[in-house]
Amino acid sequence: MPARDSTELFIAGAWRSPVDGSTFEATSPATGERLGSIADGGRSDASAAVAAAVAAFRGWASETAFARGRALHRVADACAARREELARAATLDQGKPLREALDEVDELIAMWRGAAEDGVRLEGAIPPSSSPGKRVLVLRRPVGPVAVVTPWNWPYTMPAEIIAPALAVGNTVVWTPAPTTAHCSALLAECLVDADLPPGVFNFVTGPGPVVGDELVGHPDVAAVGFIGSTATGLRIAQRAAGKRLLLEMGGNGPLVVLDDADLDAAADAAVVGCFLCAGQSCTAGERILVHERVREQFVARLAARVASGVALGDPLLDTTVLGPLNNAGVATKMDEHVADAVARGARVLAGGQRAAGFPTDLYWPATILDGVPPDALAATEETFGPIAPVVSIDSLERAIELTNASPYGLLAAIFTADLTRGLRFADEARTGLVNINETTNYWENHLPFGGRAGSLSGVGRVGGRYPFAALTDVQTVVIG
Repeated sequence: MPARDSTELFIAGAWRSPVDGSTFEATSPATGERLGSIADGGRSDASAAVAAAVAAFRGWASETAFARGRALHRVADACAARREELARAATLDQGKPLREALDEVDELIAMWRGAAEDGVRLEGAIPPSSSPGKRVLVLRRPVGPVAVVTPWNWPYTMPAEIIAPALAVGNTVVWTPAPTTAHCSALLAECLVDADLPPGVFNFVTGPGPVVGDELVGHPDVAAVGFIGSTATGLRIAQRAAGKRLLLEMGGNGPLVVLDDADLDAAADAAVVGCFLCAGQSCTAGERILVHERVREQFVARLAARVASGVALGDPLLDTTVLGPLNNAGVATKMDEHVADAVARGARVLAGGQRAAGFPTDLYWPATILDGVPPDALAATEETFGPIAPVVSIDSLERAIELTNASPYGLLAAIFTADLTRGLRFADEARTGLVNINETTNYWENHLPFGGRAGSLSGVGRVGGRYPFAALTDVQTVVIG
């Protein structure tokens, strides 16, 4: 195992340095301090990891589902034993408050245990044959080596959404995490190593996405690609991985709709969670709030009061902090641009509105509320991925549906209304993969299917519980004469 000051690659059951010995430095967005050196893998390292996954596949696939399940429970046990260490590392590397990081580790553990149990319940079918005396078996088979490429906003749970079910059904894995959270990702990799999986079943390669990620997703020996991240990157991966099984969870611009009969206190509470959890750096964030004009002033007043009294920006290691820094300069710059664009188009800043001064880094953005945002503003049409609540006025349920479906994204939406008929009509007509009624955009249970609607820029396939098995297994038909 590497020293904590440095992170190595894990390939074919052993920690090792990159072929060329390259490293890069990990720096905390919260403190600006150096966290350690990260192995800067290249194409040859990624190719070696794929070769190891290929070599291990047959043996792992032939294990019983129960043996694989026990291995996944060992991963969960290792994560549980290092819960506080994992959470603190995520806070320093990603920037989220420690309370959120602890919640993420708890969900991570649940995901590994859930996949362990789902794997032993992977079932086929025995359909009837049209020929007398014949029997037909329909079986689920693992596809082979799976390349997994994950983002920085949820550095533990998002890898687990794909890696855990992939291993549960007999696939082998090569994982490359986002470079900006590679330091804490290495701790999760250590938990998998501590579970004593056979060499080559799990491999870990850090390095730049355009190099390591590109080599993995385009490698001819990789059977499937699991990706969670931006739409732009996901589309490039889909082209590079043409012909392979794809599980892509990409961007969102999910609206939170507040109708004129809504419980405004509940809606304001939901907006706080939807817009500011993980500093808004989530594909499930409430990227725009569509509020009926009859209740807009009352709703905005409630939201502003909650932000002023309960969304403290500060050191993410402190218990009093609700909002930590953004993870990287790119997302902070996008916040700058989207707020400036909305204000230039006539929006009013009710809270926040610019980067905070007096912190260790320039990545601290306060919770920002914009009222009177035009529907065509960048903050209402693109994925801001920051702590922003853009309020757009609407005059009807029909307008809410129209604006929801005008977006090229189709990941999720939420609606607050006292009339279940109106809520269900919205669900019927909203072209999104998830609709929450009288609940925040960020609400999801990890055993439920989650992903974008077909034809949108939000991806293909579903994560959650047993639903990834559709992309991570092949259907084999066996006819017995």
